Amino acid sequence: MADVMKDRITDIGPPHYDKFLPPVIKKNYGKWKYHEIPKPGVLVHVAEGGDKVFTVRAGTPRLLSTQSIRKFAELADKYCDGYLRWTSRNNVEFLLSDESKIDPLIKDVEAYGFPVGGTGASISNMVHTQGWIHCHSAATDASGVVKSVMDELFPYFNGEKKLPAKTKVALACCLNMCGAVHCSDIAILGVHRVAPKVDHENIGKVCELPTLIASCPTAAIRPAAVDGHKSVEIDEDLCMFCANCYTVCPACTLNDPLNDGVSIWVGGKVSNARTEPTFSKLAATFLPNNPPRWPEVVEAVKKIVELYAEGGRPYERVGEWVDRIGWPKFFDLTGFEFTKYHIDDYKLADKTLRKSMHFRR
Repeated sequence: MADVMKDRITDIGPPHYDKFLPPVIKKNYGKWKYHEIPKPGVLVHVAEGGDKVFTVRAGTPRLLSTQSIRKFAELADKYCDGYLRWTSRNNVEFLLSDESKIDPLIKDVEAYGFPVGGTGASISNMVHTQGWIHCHSAATDASGVVKSVMDELFPYFNGEKKLPAKTKVALACCLNMCGAVHCSDIAILGVHRVAPKVDHENIGKVCELPTLIASCPTAAIRPAAVDGHKSVEIDEDLCMFCANCYTVCPACTLNDPLNDGVSIWVGGKVSNARTEPTFSKLAATFLPNNPPRWPEVVEAVKKIVELYAEGGRPYERVGEWVDRIGWPKFFDLTGFEFTKYHIDDYKLADKTLRKSMHFRR
């Protein structure tokens, strides 16, 4: 049935993925014996029959110009018979079967300004959201923070410095978490700290109040009369800063240059190797927005990476390292302040809370 469906031509859904596989991958699909990393940014997969496919990985920004995409396509045509792909973390991967073309390809990619790396026990390219450039609910920028952080951590991307295991870093510009911050080793998350400000005088002119009230997922918005105007009031204790209200009503402004900022989370992962997948946990509660280089955020992330590089055991992910040394020791090492916001009040939090009186340091 699957073979029949993949050959059908319809206007529903994308084409079947095997139409885009390189011949060597299609030939050996499901028959791969092992893979190795001959050098940073390069992978080789070896099939049971001896066939090899090489992957050259380069980091790219999430927002790419059409000129860059055309350039990558030209390089793929030149070296890879046109085969390339993007990963979920904004890496572009060129798929080759001719080993002799690897070094010339790397030379051309890096000459165009895109670094090769991010394989094995290193920091892969950061996945991130849209930030101030596109998103109306952003509490911080995305591209600017990512650029600043990766400039400082670049030696951990290109293989100059080693880490105990692969390390995924992510950024989401607000609590809606469109980026993979909930399941990344280190996560940067933009945070709002005050409820939306309501323009009571003009709200009735630009918004449908029933739609606005219905947009709130926590019922924090209710109708009210303010200074003779039909308006709404917001219960700040119920507000989760999701910006749904601002989405449907521009008279409910959420962004606040003074109170918006950044938090740092650690310990998430999707992999089930050695330990089960985990969600990230709060590390630094608030760091200020300080563009264009966000020095406080960069320093915090770099500190975590360097401590992990020094203290982590081989193949130990960031969350596993923190669990082994204990959270009290983690806060001692990083110097992050422990606050009431670190206490998990989720209704199922007792599944993960420390239930012993014995604390490791």
